[in-house]
Amino acid sequence: MSQQVKGVIAAGRGEPVRVETIVVPDPGPGEAVVRVQACGVCHTDLHYREGGINDQFPFLLGHEAAGIVEQVGEGVTEVAPGDFVILNWRAVCGQCRACRRGRPQYCFATHNAKQPMTLLDGTALSPALGIGAFAEKTLVAAGQCTKVDPAASPAAAGLLGCGVMAGIGAAVNTGAVGRGDSVAVIGCGGVGNAAVLGARLAGAAKIIAVDLDPRKLDRAKGLGATHTVDAGSADVVETIRELTGGHGADVVIEAVGRPETYRQAFYARDLAGTVVLVGVPTPEMTLELPLLDVFGRGGALKSSWYGDCLPSRDFPMLIDLYLQGRLDLDAFVTETIGLDEVEAAFEKMHGGDVLRSVVLL
Repeated sequence: MSQQVKGVIAAGRGEPVRVETIVVPDPGPGEAVVRVQACGVCHTDLHYREGGINDQFPFLLGHEAAGIVEQVGEGVTEVAPGDFVILNWRAVCGQCRACRRGRPQYCFATHNAKQPMTLLDGTALSPALGIGAFAEKTLVAAGQCTKVDPAASPAAAGLLGCGVMAGIGAAVNTGAVGRGDSVAVIGCGGVGNAAVLGARLAGAAKIIAVDLDPRKLDRAKGLGATHTVDAGSADVVETIRELTGGHGADVVIEAVGRPETYRQAFYARDLAGTVVLVGVPTPEMTLELPLLDVFGRGGALKSSWYGDCLPSRDFPMLIDLYLQGRLDLDAFVTETIGLDEVEAAFEKMHGGDVLRSVVLL
């Protein structure tokens, strides 16, 4: 039988979100119903609300979540009722060209649940990133559930479902930061500060945090930044070069997603260094660089999707580090809120007051 639960809906472009009763069907083959315990409020949810992703309204928002598997459908073997899981939007298919080449972290055909969740009148909902976890329960593809140690705090663990994993992975996976490297992170919101933490985990010797907001720079210092740069009062490129012996950083992670900051990242890297774009640009943005500079500086220009993570590999490992006290995921949880406070949390994002607001259910 289907279930009726509360969830946060974005009904139209730019409209305030509201809590509605939604209908969650029983899981079909390859699907699972998860009782959500915690879900972070991510900028991607705001992009959905503002129509920046697509216009398939109404959306069921929320995707950065952890909870307990309640039901599974036919053929599901990877998780069982009672399992504590982190939800992910990369449920690898195993069949696409990336998977067949042994690169499942780039899977081009990830799974979502086939059945829709609906409003009471039958209107189908579009779940954010195929998850829709600002809800008491959600229906997902079973492959979107990654089992982890249940000793972890749901509020902290759920953040690996998107932003924190994106940042850590940008440093560790995409940027391949190594022991003794110099790393600069431009933009120190949730993703950028997670990149700082990832660089520290990887053994970087120098970690330079760049932002306009001194509060964000203070948080970056607490997570492992060795130096900070106030982008409002200093030349970012020249300062990073000065801090790296005049050369530039080995890896520069751009966590803003704007042409201006990308150009800073490009020129702030060492020759043959790596630029990692993990900030998400909007569709109208364009970038212009002298092609001779692209050629002459060598190195690598990379984009990082979801921190190039493989949830089945990365989530359990990072949760183990968290439980050992070696990965401070709790530092990203600025506040805990209810479902009816999501709209207010979006407003706080604009003010830079939080790393993450986390909905507890």
